[in-house]
Amino acid sequence: MEVRFDGHCFGCGPLNSEGLRLVFEPGPEGSSVDFEVSDRYQSWAGMAHGGIVALLLDEAVGWAAWHAGHPGVTGRLQVSYRRPLKLGEPIRIVGKVERVRRTLVYANAYIENREDRDRIADATATLMTTETRIDPEAC
Repeated sequence: MEVRFDGHCFGCGPLNSEGLRLVFEPGPEGSSVDFEVSDRYQSWAGMAHGGIVALLLDEAVGWAAWHAGHPGVTGRLQVSYRRPLKLGEPIRIVGKVERVRRTLVYANAYIENREDRDRIADATATLMTTETRIDPEAC
């Protein structure tokens, strides 16, 4: 399978004016980004929608795989919600590859409050490696 990055990904695409435009950076803990969820992604009053939380975790495992040299697509994402994510709460999102076996990448991710490191959600994932092409206009 081959996938193409054209810059319009909802989670990380710099060309998607409606997207989150997350920019994950590799580091000693894995791939991470600091973020705050805006009011437009509200579920219950004052809380971010659980689908947005899952999307943040999915982006984290995807970028962890990319930074580890094993780009792929998510085949399974299992999310555990520990508490609601408050709108505007300063968070850190971290993804890390645990192991690679043939064409499968096993990774995990978590979201924590940036200030007190309180865990908000975490996930485990299995990604399937892919051939990846990046459009020059996407960067």
